[in-house]
Order: sequence, then C-alpha cells, then structure tokens
Amino acid sequence: MTALHTPAPAPARGNPDPAPRRVGFTQRLSRWDVKLSPYLYISPFFLLFALVGAFPLVYTAYVSVHEWNLLGGQGEFVGLQNFADVLGQAIFWKSVGNTFSIFVLSAAPQLALAITIAALLDQNLRAATFWRMGVLVPYVVAPVAVSLIFGRMFADQYGLINAILGGIGLDPVGWHSDRFASHVAIATIVNFRWTGYNALILLAAMQAVPRELYEAAVIDGAGRFRQFFSVTIPQIRSTMVFVVITATIGGMQIFDEVRMYDPIGLGGPSRNWMTTVLYLYDVAWGNQKNFGRAAAVAWLLFLLIVCIGLINFYLTSRIAAADGDRSAVSRRRTQALIAQAQAKARAGSRAEAPTAPLPAHAAALPDDGPPGQAPPGRTTRSTRDSGGQR
Repeated sequence: MTALHTPAPAPARGNPDPAPRRVGFTQRLSRWDVKLSPYLYISPFFLLFALVGAFPLVYTAYVSVHEWNLLGGQGEFVGLQNFADVLGQAIFWKSVGNTFSIFVLSAAPQLALAITIAALLDQNLRAATFWRMGVLVPYVVAPVAVSLIFGRMFADQYGLINAILGGIGLDPVGWHSDRFASHVAIATIVNFRWTGYNALILLAAMQAVPRELYEAAVIDGAGRFRQFFSVTIPQIRSTMVFVVITATIGGMQIFDEVRMYDPIGLGGPSRNWMTTVLYLYDVAWGNQKNFGRAAAVAWLLFLLIVCIGLINFYLTSRIAAADGDRSAVSRRRTQALIAQAQAKARAGSRAEAPTAPLPAHAAALPDDGPPGQAPPGRTTRSTRDSGGQR
C-alpha cells in the first residue's frame, strides 16, 4: 500500500502582523488630562467645602459628645448627655417655638408681597433696571443698621409706630413686652430685608413662562387677573416652593434681627423672642459658656434643617412632575387654539376683502350667465369646432 502524505501547508506570504505600538508618555499624559482635568477644575470647590463646611460639622459633632468649657477646654467624654440636657430644657423648646412663629408671620406676607412686586416688575416699565435694582437695596443694607432702625421705630415709648397709633386714637402696643407683638415687629424687619430678594427670584421665573400661554389665555377671553392666577401662578409654583423652603431654612438661622432688636437683653423679658440660634449664642458665650451643649444645639438645628430640606426635595419633585404633565397638555391646547385663531383670521380677511369696481366698458357688457355657459348670441370655440365636425 502506498502511504498518503498530506503536504504541509505553505507558509503565509506577506508581511507578518506588526508588533503592538507602544504608547508614548505624551499620549498617556494627554489621555490623563482628558479624564482627570474636569475633576481638577472642580476640586477647589470641594477643598473649600471640606475646609469651611465638612470640617466644622465633624468637629462640632466631636465637641457635642464631650464636656467642653470655654475656660477649661476639653473635658471627659459624655456621649449623648449634652443632647439630653438640651432637649430637657424648656427654654430650648420655647426658642424653637419662637423661631417657627416668626417664620410663619414673615413667610406668608413676604411671599405675597414678593409675588406682587415681581408681577409689577414683569410689566413693560420705563427704567426697568432701576426699579429691579431698587427692590434689592434693603437686602444689601447691613442687617445691624436695619435692626437698629426698626428697633427704634417699634420702641414701646417714643417709638414712631406707637406715635402713629396714638395719633389715630389707638392704644400703644408693647412691641418689646408682648410676645406676639415682638414677633410681628421682628417679622416686619425680616420682610423688609428679604422681600426684594425673593421678588427677583420670582421675576426670573415669571419671565421664563412661555408667552404662548398668555396668547392662548387672551384668545379664551381671560383678563389680566385671570391670566395671573390661571397661567402665571401655576407655572411658577415650583419656584414658589423653593422660595418658601429657603425662607424656612433662613428663618431657622435668624440671628441679627433678634439680637439687635434689643441689644441689652437676649430675647427680651421672659425670652419672648429668643430664637434657636440666639439660644445657642447664649449657651456658648453667655452665662453657661458650655461649648458641649452649644454644639449639641447646633447639631439639633442642623438635623431640623435637613428634615426641611428633605421635605423641600419631596415637594419640588412632586410639583415638577405635575407641572410637566400640565405643561404638555397646555402646550397642545395652546397650539390648537392658535391654529384655530389663525384660521378664523384668514377666513375673516377673505370675507372682508374689498371688491375692485369694474371698468365702465366692462360694466356695459351683458351678463355672461353662470360659469361654464356661453352668453346668449355667442358660441364658444368648442361649440363651433363640434358643429364643424358634425
């Protein structure tokens, strides 16, 4: 038998696969630059936040679990005893109640005034920039100066407000002795400072409202007030929630107004207007000089603000989703109304178009009769052709 030998495959011709090319240092550096440069650009913010935000927060938590005195320094570890001591003091809960009371008395009028001012500034005004910057002047004035001025205006004796009340036959009000009256006075100071600031935020939201919605409202026959309450308010609802929540967070940290309202005492008689931050100041720098308890108050205030922030996130998420659905429906309805109005306008323009007068020689011609029919005594070309063929 003859053995069959399978011939070996011939070697492949051509150049073999080239060896992988090494990436140079410059190319690697360029890739690293593309990947890491964005983080490098935003790193100053995080470094600054770690320095002035995260570190004080962590250090305050460390102080809150120790016995820490202003004069004696750090003491022994006490755990949550400082928190228990603070929560067990009635003055702490009174300060929290005062804080919320001042916030409620200031937030509602402040929001109403801010919306009104923003709506007025949203009109076609002369020197609009002047008016928009003018409402921001109380915000840039030093809060100490504002508090001192209003403190003298609301003085129990020889105050401007009581003088006006006496001039119209009303009894003077104890703006410093009565708890509710003092809250009203401090809320007035807060409104004076922050109304213009919030008005500019709401003005920016109003200018972002699509003008097609107002055109559709005009087509429906809505007046100015109906447009404001049916178009403007629903469209800026999420911004209004943002303003309310930020005002709440700012109201929880109110200090300058209440401290300078009566520079002599801390919260007036019986601590009628002592807020949480003023209570923190009294614990740390007042008679107690207890930094451990003051740090516990600061952390309780921080947790309260976090809860308000979570409520803000929940409300804004729900409102944003609802506004998105309503905006889509309103956009489709607006487009339909605009198309309908344009069709009516075109039909009306055709109906009202003037007919040009006929020339004298054209007016003397006999009536040609209905379209498609030859006038009497005349034959059309097609008739003559058909007659000739026949």
